[in-house]
Amino acid sequence: MAEVKLVLIVSLFVSVSVLPSFTTSWRSSQRKVSPLLVEEQIIWVAGGDQGGVSSYRIPLLSRTPRGHLVAVCEARKYNSGDAGEKFLAIRRSEDKGMTWQPLGYVLDDGTYFDGIGLGSILVDDETATMFIFYSHCPHFEKCKFSTTYVVNSTDDGKTWGHPVNITGMIGMHGREFETGPGFGIQKKYPPYKGRLFTCGHGTLPADGVFCIASDDHGKSWKSVSAMTGIPYNQAKKTGDFDPDESQLVELPDGSIVINARNQYHYHCRCRIVFRSYDGGETFPLQHLYFDETLVDSAVAAGLYYHDGVMFFSNPANDKSREDMTLRWSYDNGTTWAGSYQVWPAASAYSTLMMLHTDAEDSKYIYLLYEKGEKNAYSTISMAKISIYGDL
Repeated sequence: MAEVKLVLIVSLFVSVSVLPSFTTSWRSSQRKVSPLLVEEQIIWVAGGDQGGVSSYRIPLLSRTPRGHLVAVCEARKYNSGDAGEKFLAIRRSEDKGMTWQPLGYVLDDGTYFDGIGLGSILVDDETATMFIFYSHCPHFEKCKFSTTYVVNSTDDGKTWGHPVNITGMIGMHGREFETGPGFGIQKKYPPYKGRLFTCGHGTLPADGVFCIASDDHGKSWKSVSAMTGIPYNQAKKTGDFDPDESQLVELPDGSIVINARNQYHYHCRCRIVFRSYDGGETFPLQHLYFDETLVDSAVAAGLYYHDGVMFFSNPANDKSREDMTLRWSYDNGTTWAGSYQVWPAASAYSTLMMLHTDAEDSKYIYLLYEKGEKNAYSTISMAKISIYGDL
């Protein structure tokens, strides 16, 4: 009976891979997107002057409650591997990315092997509070118990409080759970207006995408939904279904869209898309599809929605991490109207963000991404892109 159920589930995944017809909120009177890179600067350099850190990885970018920019990443002290000793590095800009304050550190895991693992960043606009989520001992190489933490800032990201262990609240019970990488959201529309919501990925025995939420401004957190891998709680191989690192956005109808890494290339070398209409409580299979336009080699990607336009960034190559590309859609990702090559060479993880303090800010989108000539992990770079080609 179990085998029959599995076949039915897998068949359903294939059958819903046809793109759904999402209602667009883009107005024909709006200007068409015509991206132009107007400025780019390196924020972090591997092994450089910034503390001699071996490498900087996993870029996060957020606006602050006061309309500034905050960039966060893992400062990997001695090697570029996922496991190892790290700082959480941070830089702030109060002039819309023109200049950046000196390198600072939110956390330091000391000499603990397989320490900090980012993580996502989230802003509660109602309380002017920022949150950073991270895990400790996420890779099970030196320990068998992983914990999930959150730290917050109430002064626009200048200082950060003590870590709070939320593992028991979210019911992961020592299993690996890393939010993002990217940003979480505060829902602006019903249902669950005001809810803080972020998703992440896990490994065995918690493989797949898992989402957590807070309905009391971050005082408590709970697990609300999961899209688990198949076969669950078993080692995976190429071709298995295993959604992984993800980015989410809210649409004006209150639905939540998740765009996830397709870790083992189930169905295609492309992205997996989920959608929830109940505030993230569930992500039904009938709203799951594979976006074959978004070719992908299995990497963390950027997603952003503003004023009827959805933006997506990733290395647009199905086999290697290169060709950082920005795409845009006028129908919530049902189709993609165009693409813009930001960097042709080595590139990997990326994230997108906009400022909305005034009409001028809404003309630009910021892309923070891992970039290099031959090695994508040489630098983390910030690209400021004019959405409509204005200088």
